[in-house]
Amino acid sequence: MDNAFVPMPAVVEDVITETPTIKTFVLSPERPISFRAGQFMQLGIPGLGEAPFTPSSSPFVPERMEITILRTGSVTNALHTLAPGAVVGLRGPFGRGYPVDHFEGREVLVVGGGVGLAPLRALLFWLFHEIDRVKRVSIKYGSREPAELCFRRLHEEWGRLPKVDFTCTIDRPAPGWDGRVGLVTTLLDGLDVDVKEAVVVSCGPEVMLKFVTLKLCDLGFPPEHIFLSMNRNMSCGMGLCGRCNVGPFYLCKDGPDMCYADIKDIPYALG
Repeated sequence: MDNAFVPMPAVVEDVITETPTIKTFVLSPERPISFRAGQFMQLGIPGLGEAPFTPSSSPFVPERMEITILRTGSVTNALHTLAPGAVVGLRGPFGRGYPVDHFEGREVLVVGGGVGLAPLRALLFWLFHEIDRVKRVSIKYGSREPAELCFRRLHEEWGRLPKVDFTCTIDRPAPGWDGRVGLVTTLLDGLDVDVKEAVVVSCGPEVMLKFVTLKLCDLGFPPEHIFLSMNRNMSCGMGLCGRCNVGPFYLCKDGPDMCYADIKDIPYALG
């Protein structure tokens, strides 16, 4: 049985620049890693440290893993300097992953903000692959400015897929931008989905999650149909260090994708 504390070596096969601050690292692990959409990995550089990231690649391709990373601290700064051929360490997968069985036969609304689209991408791969199991997929995505739109190279392709629609917005007007302008919550106005039956998955900055959730509840979405990716303070990945608790839950074990019905009465669960 593998030791969950020992990282598996993985070679960086390619580095894709998504935005000025976001890169996707294409990794070839020593052995295939099976994971469920929404589970996370601990990715580290030997001798420096590790941090938690949700794979942004297809769970149907265990031989290769893509992880999309925002440059935001010491570990991520170091990761952004890596070039193809570098070796990193992977631990995991950890967490439960998205409850995809709950999506069967329903409309699925996916709401992302900034680099929050990265953890959602593995779910999108699953939904695209299993599109006959759901009624429809509606993707709403927002970022501060056009330059920070993650996976912009894929947006048009996603919008052409059967039973899928894609809409994005930026927070404020920008030169050369002729698309939607406004916070991602504005994309929730006038939704043509059955709010009582559809399920929602959202990932992004915590302040975005808070206001998206408030908006969804105002629109009538049941709390048990709202799932939030709460990737915060996860360190060991096994509920041992106690850093990632939200009330009685450990995000690394019980999440990181939490049903809003389970946490809505916990003080400050969403900040």
